[in-house]
Amino acid sequence: LPLPNSGASSAFKRPARPVAEKLATDERAADGAAVGTKAKHSAAHGHQPLAERMRPRDMDELVGQDAALNATIRHALAQDKLPSLILWGPPGCGKTSMANVIASKTKRHFRTLSAAKAGVKELRDELTRAQNTRSFSQQGTILFVDEIHRWSKAQQDALLSDIEKGTISLIGATTENPSFSLNNAINSRCHLVVFNKLSPDALKCALRRALSDDEHLKGVQADDAALHALATAADGDARVALNALELAAVGRGSDSEPVTEADMLAALHRSAVYDRNGDMHYDLISAMHKSLRGGDPDAALYYAGRMLTAGEDPRYVTRRLIRFAAEDVGLADPSALTQAVAADQGVHAIGMPEGGVIIAQAVVYLALAPKSCAVYSAYKHVVRACEEEPHAAVPLHIRNAPTRMMKTLGYGDGYEYNPAKGYSRGCPQGYLPAELAGRTFFDSDDCEGGDEASLVRMPLRRRRAAVGADSAGAGGDYAAAKGTQGAVDHLAASPSTALVD
Repeated sequence: LPLPNSGASSAFKRPARPVAEKLATDERAADGAAVGTKAKHSAAHGHQPLAERMRPRDMDELVGQDAALNATIRHALAQDKLPSLILWGPPGCGKTSMANVIASKTKRHFRTLSAAKAGVKELRDELTRAQNTRSFSQQGTILFVDEIHRWSKAQQDALLSDIEKGTISLIGATTENPSFSLNNAINSRCHLVVFNKLSPDALKCALRRALSDDEHLKGVQADDAALHALATAADGDARVALNALELAAVGRGSDSEPVTEADMLAALHRSAVYDRNGDMHYDLISAMHKSLRGGDPDAALYYAGRMLTAGEDPRYVTRRLIRFAAEDVGLADPSALTQAVAADQGVHAIGMPEGGVIIAQAVVYLALAPKSCAVYSAYKHVVRACEEEPHAAVPLHIRNAPTRMMKTLGYGDGYEYNPAKGYSRGCPQGYLPAELAGRTFFDSDDCEGGDEASLVRMPLRRRRAAVGADSAGAGGDYAAAKGTQGAVDHLAASPSTALVD
């Protein structure tokens, strides 16, 4: 019959398909789309970056991650029984490549989402697809979520039920610490695989494989020195190294010319791996603080330089120096706090990069200063007593007595004015409440021993000699550069040498 108000007598309603038939047809359509996409992908293969073309096809091609990809993981992959995994590591270390290897080896459905693009709707669609696949074909699904740390708590929570039931096996890749970026519930359901930054040797293996296997690099020659220079400068990132190799090969003047070390470095755009809210931020400030505490000016200056050259807020560094001056130097050298505060004010006044040498001076001063945690420890004990013990009454003899009534009640009775008694210390009644009589918070012996207190006012060269440093051989490469400015200028070139002479 004609549809009402259709205006066309030939229009009929289409009978609804059974649900099972619809799902099967949808699956075939999806598979067909995937095949078509794969064909287009293959046709456009030549336009992919080298790093994408050289994705490992087997676990043996995942170089440099032997500790992460141990026998247990390899056996589980061979048996197609991999559990849910969280792959954590720096960029370009092989996390996505491992997911690709798993996709090529597993008999389960393998689906991919990017947390940077997909939201809750896309995630629910994939979970529904996985449930249907399990119901109608009795096959499991592996869901790979790249950059999973970008998802909110609610989005991560949407995965929990299906992971728990086994509807999906999750493989999440992240560059952020899972302890902070992922829910505890996700972490408890997944096995953590930690990927390390690739070594220069591992990167050279990847570069050599690209030169021998990639069709577009056939005939390109590069000696070991050029490969080593690129592998070192890439700082553990295989993606950066491979794409720089491709650019260096394309940029040659002639196809017969070998790729030189200069070509490699010119093709490489190196940027500091640093995130003000990530692990590197806290690792570097912790390393600087501990190096200062241990009295190592070279290490402390190096870590400060790492932060500043990566774009860290310089006043964040100076605030940490102020805290260190009070916490770890304390009264062993009261001038240390003045130095740290002056550094903060100096950086505020002239800014960066000129303020870098001001920070360097404060760092070196604090590293070489004698150390004492007496005030810091005393304050911690006081805070603990104030928070955990009953608040004792202030003794009457040291209470304020501004009115006659207070004086009548005994406020201020018996107080001895110490300057009138030759600046004597203490009084017969004491100053602490009776409940705390005899309690000691400040330990004057908690200070660096020996003659260290006298070192801080010595010139730098004499002070280094006094603590046993070999100033004659330190920093030979930059003997002409004197003082902290020389150390700052030399920092990027040779971090392994002594920075302070």
